[in-house]
Amino acid sequence: MFAAQDWKDYELIDTGGGEKLERWGSIVLRRPDPQIIWPLPKETGVWRAVDAHYHRSSSGGGNWEYRKDIPERWTISYRGLSFHIKPTGFKHTGLFPEQAVNWSWMMDKIRSAGRPIRVLNLFAYTGGASVACASAGAEVCHVDASKGVVQWAKENLQLSGLGDRPVRFITDDVFKFVQREQRRGSKYDAIIMDPPSYGRGPNGETWKLETNLYPFVETCMSILTDKPLFFLINSYTTGISATVLHNTLALSLGRSHGGTITCGEIGLPITASKLTLPCGILGRWEA
Repeated sequence: MFAAQDWKDYELIDTGGGEKLERWGSIVLRRPDPQIIWPLPKETGVWRAVDAHYHRSSSGGGNWEYRKDIPERWTISYRGLSFHIKPTGFKHTGLFPEQAVNWSWMMDKIRSAGRPIRVLNLFAYTGGASVACASAGAEVCHVDASKGVVQWAKENLQLSGLGDRPVRFITDDVFKFVQREQRRGSKYDAIIMDPPSYGRGPNGETWKLETNLYPFVETCMSILTDKPLFFLINSYTTGISATVLHNTLALSLGRSHGGTITCGEIGLPITASKLTLPCGILGRWEA
């Protein structure tokens, strides 16, 4: 288990009854989480005294109940990086704090490389990994199909004082972008991807992780440099184990480049119980 232990502006206070209680800076949110199958023994005052509570609807989706006046968005920081936080209609806040374990790892890899590093961040969302890599000195290409989250990522880069860094923001279908980079002969030293379980492209194309992940990894290998630094896959797909990512990387990157593969769960420490909440899996290949 890779647990994000060193947050100061984020805290997973408690869990139970299908929900989690979190502090984002000074603001406390209560949100559902399908991994939390254990009960909440007692709904103490801290659970009731939240700033906002996301209620899931039985018909799908849900809504926020605001119990106190809070900003439309606010800022939290991690190791000198800053991010805008905003409760969205899909219960998310624009940041996955467990990913800090990957940000720290990538920053260390880039800083110790001893050479210029070009990073491609696919399905890049609001740019946590892009900001981390840019702060470590890498040239970054950030690609996501959502115009709104790409703009959010640009704001996070500026917020972190990195607006002058060589980061290219692309709003595009990641598969088509990679194919064009292939034709252009573009090369990257590191690739990051956080693919969805399922998705549809602008022309009705379908993505299913179980079917499409391995061939997509192989396609991405064609745009790696001769001396790649790392390849990172994140997944939140239920039913896919870390061993699946290990095998995928072993049969692709490992077979062609050797290197080291590390896989496992990622999670967040729970203050109240001293346990760890699992939040997904990662697969890392490194030279």
